[in-house]
Amino acid sequence: MRKFFLFSILLAAVTACTGVVPQENIVNQVDPRIGSGGHGHVFVGAGVPFGMVQLGPTSIPQAWDWCSGYHSSDSTVIGFSHTHLSGTGIGDLCDINVMPVVGKGLVYARGTETEPGSGLWSYADRSREVVEPGYYSVPLLRYGVTAELTATERVGMHRYTFPQSDESALVFDLDNGGNFESPFDTGIEVLDSCTVRGWRHSSGWAKNQKLFFYAKFSKPFIYTAVPSGRATGLTGYGRFSFRTSEGEQVLLKVALSSTGVAGAQKAMEAELPGWDFDATRAAARDSWNKALSVVKIESSDTEVRKIFYTALYHTMIAPSLFCDVDGTYRGADDAVHPGPGYRTATTFSLWDTYRAAQPLYSIILPDRRADFINTMLAIFDEQGKLPVWHLMANETDCMVGNPGVIAVAEAIVKGYPGFDRERAYRACKASVMLDERGQDLRKQYGYIPCDLCPEACAKDMEYAIADAAVAEAARVLGHDEDAAFFTERSHSWRNFFDPETGFVRGRTSDGGWRTPFNPFYAPHRANDYCEGNAWQYTWLAPHDLQGLIDCFGSREAMISRLDSLFTASSALGAEASPDMSGLIGQYVHGNEPSHHIVYLYTMAGEPWKTADKVRQILSEQYSAGPDGLSGNEDVGQMSAWYILSALGFYQVEPASTRYWFGSPIVDKATIAVGGGKTFTVEALGNSPANRYIQEVRLNGKPWDRPYIDFEDIRSGASLTFRMGPEPALWYEWDKSFQ
Repeated sequence: MRKFFLFSILLAAVTACTGVVPQENIVNQVDPRIGSGGHGHVFVGAGVPFGMVQLGPTSIPQAWDWCSGYHSSDSTVIGFSHTHLSGTGIGDLCDINVMPVVGKGLVYARGTETEPGSGLWSYADRSREVVEPGYYSVPLLRYGVTAELTATERVGMHRYTFPQSDESALVFDLDNGGNFESPFDTGIEVLDSCTVRGWRHSSGWAKNQKLFFYAKFSKPFIYTAVPSGRATGLTGYGRFSFRTSEGEQVLLKVALSSTGVAGAQKAMEAELPGWDFDATRAAARDSWNKALSVVKIESSDTEVRKIFYTALYHTMIAPSLFCDVDGTYRGADDAVHPGPGYRTATTFSLWDTYRAAQPLYSIILPDRRADFINTMLAIFDEQGKLPVWHLMANETDCMVGNPGVIAVAEAIVKGYPGFDRERAYRACKASVMLDERGQDLRKQYGYIPCDLCPEACAKDMEYAIADAAVAEAARVLGHDEDAAFFTERSHSWRNFFDPETGFVRGRTSDGGWRTPFNPFYAPHRANDYCEGNAWQYTWLAPHDLQGLIDCFGSREAMISRLDSLFTASSALGAEASPDMSGLIGQYVHGNEPSHHIVYLYTMAGEPWKTADKVRQILSEQYSAGPDGLSGNEDVGQMSAWYILSALGFYQVEPASTRYWFGSPIVDKATIAVGGGKTFTVEALGNSPANRYIQEVRLNGKPWDRPYIDFEDIRSGASLTFRMGPEPALWYEWDKSFQ
């Protein structure tokens, strides 16, 4: 132990002095509490990278800031659930909830915080809470029980330290889950004195979610069933009672499956047949160290290192595993399918993640990205379109546009192996030609009229981005007629640009404008936009910089209006969506439609303005505290923006191979890009004052472009920025986006 302690001190000293994070120490850079306050909505608990199990505490409140089941402002615990969402704007999951209790005569309900005896819940002692990748622990004050949690991919492992009592128990709560969802079929079957199995089928954001479990206890129990308080005939709770001595540890293993109890049993037999909690915790930690070491950064700023690696950790919680150990999975058609030869996934928050998280995965996780794409293609086969926002075999159709198309088209364009590109293209084309969700109106009018469809501007503009992605995929595959058609249709957003006001605004079916018009108007409902207003949506054409220039009349006029975005009043009105957070003027970093905007300066020939804004956002909109995210984490998107921008580049255009330069804040990064190759980025002379790129070199040779191509990244190139205190231009702007 003394040697390990001294070694830990040495590792910390090396990191502090050099800014280099040793691979063995990377997991120590992660603080999972970042984003657990404010509107971050991140998952806090134990899991492994992209695992099916996210095992952590669930609290009483079901309000918006508890979408993950946890918020730093609240210390109530109704139990430890095996599934959680991370960073979403809608709550669900929190399935198969386990609560350790002591005593009889308890009320089996979620309870209310104002009434201590109203449910099984307890306050947690957050001052003694331990949260690290793959492990969670907290004392429960009401019962004098300390909970410890760890996990494998499909199995959650619990260790509870009880006081002396004849009335100790672990309670399985099948009644309560995530926000505003409820079970419609539940059951628990006792197999022997230490083994049970069961299921929880529920309806919430995912309308038809089916989850099965298989569980083993480390000591025999006496079982008592408690009816559901929600629906007649359902099992709401199962109490598993036993005697405990002072300080006795009781262990529990719970395996999950979407296909059936047999799948859950196979998971436990394959992944966690034994009872060594500490070894399981160590294995989970090792899996995170290995996953996070895909990017090794050097920075003398300890806060930058902590935020960076926590961000990387957050990008690896989902999309989550959604198949049994033999590959069997539940499809979007609600049928159980045999293993397809890849690992299926779920929790596809694509409206958010197509912008930065998916392009990040293309660099650091090409093999897993292929699994994601193959899963999306299977979803297409099973439901007739690529996913929009897919959760636990259910299409929620949440958010606007065709974001799954953009993610799949990008994979086609970047050309990495592991899936059928022609099959993928057919799925993209078929999905954007459907007559649903306003697409029929777009075909009829050439745009979506605001008097015939809510959120018309947002829907049309996101469809235009998807069309541009399909056009690029068609071009790469040689489908020239399709490329021309979809390129032209991707310009539909221009119909909403009003030259008199200089904003994108709602247009009616007779060709007129929505009146009255207020570009600051941003009501959460009944809006022509989606979680935004005219200020942000005017720039939602990342695929059409020339169109933006033409709409404003010149590059100079466009840049002038872009400048005003950041200096305008931040007023939004009382009815604004809470997602509109993290404002700089009317730029909204807390929500995705703004995420590409600062890089438009680089595309238009003024990269120093991108540098200024990127540095401002990285320092002001992210921090190492619980409120360290300026908006919802959105299943990795907010963190992916930080990671790419900290490295010095960002993919602006949909289905593109170009990553546009900004201003790196890490001094050096070594990135494993697959095939045994590494891509290195170095910022010479980097400092807060030296934030402007003066010169770029690729593999030691001068580079006269404002972006790097994906092929150069994948090949294992060396990218070097020479930084300085004065704005500089090292490329010809009018050729930068051709």
